[in-house]
Amino acid sequence: MPIRLGVNIDHVATVRQARRADNPDPVFAACLCEAAGADSIVAHLREDRRHIQDRDIFLLKETVKTKFNLEMSLNEEILSIACKVKPAQVTIVPEKRQELTTEGGLNVLRNRSKLAKALLRFRKAGIPVSLFIDPDKSQIDAARSLGISMIELHTGAYSDAKSEAQKEVCLQELKAASFYASELGLSVFAGHGLHYRNVEALKSIVEIKEFNIGYSIICRSVIVGLEQAVREMKYLLNP
Repeated sequence: MPIRLGVNIDHVATVRQARRADNPDPVFAACLCEAAGADSIVAHLREDRRHIQDRDIFLLKETVKTKFNLEMSLNEEILSIACKVKPAQVTIVPEKRQELTTEGGLNVLRNRSKLAKALLRFRKAGIPVSLFIDPDKSQIDAARSLGISMIELHTGAYSDAKSEAQKEVCLQELKAASFYASELGLSVFAGHGLHYRNVEALKSIVEIKEFNIGYSIICRSVIVGLEQAVREMKYLLNP
C-alpha cells in the first residue's frame, strides 16, 4: 500500500494572519493540496488562534474531500468546537502558549483522567481519535489502555538530531515503537519536523502508514508552488 501523506496547512494561515487579511486562504490551499495528491488535510486550532481560525475549521469540514484531521489540545472551548464540526479525525496534541511549535508528545500517563473524559465525548460524537505521543512504550501502552486505535509518533527528536549517530538512535527508537504499537493492533502515523531531506529514511519503517507534514511543504511552496511542493513530497514517499 502507498504511504499516505497528510499536509498540514497551518502556516498558510500564519502568512494570512501576519496582516489579518483574507489571503492566502488555507481552505483554498487545502483544495490545491488534494489536487496534487494529498491523502488528508491537517489543521491545528490553537487556543491562541495564532494561525487557523474557527471559520477555517468549519469551512474545511465542508470542503475537504479526503480526510480532515483536526489537531487540538484538551482545552474545553476547542473540544466543544471539535464536537460541533465533527472532522473525520481529531489528533490530540500537547499545547503551550509560549511555544513556537509543538515541543513533544502528549503525556498520556499524566493526562489519563482528562483524556478519558474527552474520548468519551468524541465517541458519542462519532469522531475517531489519534494521540500524538513520543516513541515510548509506556505512552503507547497508556494510549492502548484508553481504547485508542491509532497514534501519531512525534518525530521531533529525529528531525532535530545534530549528528548522524544521534539520528540513527532516534530512527531505531521510532522503528521499535512503531513495531510495538503495530503488534498491539494500533495504526501508526508519524510527523513533526519532517522535510525533503530527512523523510526518506523513515520509509523503511513499514508500520508507519501515514506521515503528516506541514512547515517544510509550505516553505517549499514559496519557491515552486503548493501543488508542486506536495507532489515532490508524495514522490519521496512513493517513488
